[in-house]
Amino acid sequence: MSDQEALAEPRRYIVRTYGCQMNEHDSERISGLLEADGLVRAESESDADVVVLNTCCIRENADNKLYGNLGHLKTWKSKKDGRQIVVSGCLAQKDQDLVAQRAGHVDVVMGTHNVHRAAELLAESSSVDGPLTEILEAAVVDDHAMFPSALPARRETSYNSWVTIQIGCDNNCAFCIVPAVRGDEMSRPYDDIVAEVRELAADGVTEVTLLGQNVNSYGRDLQLASRQAGDATARLRPLFADLLRDVGGVEGIRRVRFTSPHPKDMRPETFAAMAETPAVCEHLHYPLQAGSDRVLALMHRGYTASRYLDKLAEARRIVTDLAVSTDIIVGFPGETDDDFDRTLEVAAAAEYDYAYTFIFSPREGTEAAAMEAHFVDPAVVAERFEKLRVVVERSAMRKHEDRVGRTEEVLVEGPSKKDPTVISGRTRQNKLVHFSSPTPMRVGSYATVEVTRAAPHHLFGEFIEQLSEPTHRVRIPVASL
Repeated sequence: MSDQEALAEPRRYIVRTYGCQMNEHDSERISGLLEADGLVRAESESDADVVVLNTCCIRENADNKLYGNLGHLKTWKSKKDGRQIVVSGCLAQKDQDLVAQRAGHVDVVMGTHNVHRAAELLAESSSVDGPLTEILEAAVVDDHAMFPSALPARRETSYNSWVTIQIGCDNNCAFCIVPAVRGDEMSRPYDDIVAEVRELAADGVTEVTLLGQNVNSYGRDLQLASRQAGDATARLRPLFADLLRDVGGVEGIRRVRFTSPHPKDMRPETFAAMAETPAVCEHLHYPLQAGSDRVLALMHRGYTASRYLDKLAEARRIVTDLAVSTDIIVGFPGETDDDFDRTLEVAAAAEYDYAYTFIFSPREGTEAAAMEAHFVDPAVVAERFEKLRVVVERSAMRKHEDRVGRTEEVLVEGPSKKDPTVISGRTRQNKLVHFSSPTPMRVGSYATVEVTRAAPHHLFGEFIEQLSEPTHRVRIPVASL
């Protein structure tokens, strides 16, 4: 290859993502911006000219993981002129100038509020000596800055998509760093959300997930701003239920999901919209965090265990065949044996389909991190964690056994990670099903499957019939069986 041909090759990038769905969505937007600027995706770091680390600060050792990766990338960068490193996301937002101080070989450090500047900052850093750091303290009142969904995106799959409806959080949970790194709640204009979903459907997307830190408080700030501006017709009423109906009514959209809601803001209007809108999936992620009223108060969660269970019962009464998942933290500072017993009781009574269980880890900058005198002995926490695992897996197994013999609609996700001769798909209840098919199936297609066997974390089934082919332009064949 000549030097001229080498110069003509586009630069390549790779994005490494840590953390929640919001980070995943931000990474898609960063990728879209870089590609709009002429870069192409690399298969690995060895082929890349730009590496983006989109960080999370939820776990206690998140910074150790980041700086370990940056140490490796210092060697990577030295092997080829022109290579660049970008650190973005929540840890960058929280630590601000610390990243540049500890890793001077980084080219760009940017926070959660300036995803829209990714390509510009990368270009500007070429003429700057040392790391270029830009950390905005709050979202800019501009559609592209506030809501990355307005930016170009490189979606990881062509049949489903995240749709940001809200950023930030107004809650003050003692264990959570999100308000500090994502800012106050800001709702995206209603019509913009519906318009984006229409565009996605036209591009072949059939499943969308509405994304926010507290989706069921969506629109509260918009209505309040209208009232403060003198709009006498503005009423403070829930908008999220309306949004579910309108998004679910978009032609071509077959499934609508949402994450994450807050139990204190769950309302019957949302349950009614779920039940009355065929596209809205029968799955509710309903974070408990703890079953002890005393611990819930320490966490500032805003509800009691009985209120939580009452709303859950209402949801199941209104939404037929509802699957419920949750988050539970074990070992919150000051948690006693009696507190933990209450958590076991609530988890058993709730009969979750699946649960994400976490051992408490202090996050610098949160109220709980300062409760060091009340931290629970790690050995005790480990024992409690195992007890909780038994309870939630027993419930999950019962729920899955109840589905044996049923016919389920699945959205094909591709070959099983453990066995490429088996297809994996997901039901409307967000349950993973592994099944065989007599013919190849394409990612993004729909099929019916009879459930034949249950496991705590997935189901097994037999193919019945294909319901649809994907309509998106890029089709990824599943391995022939």
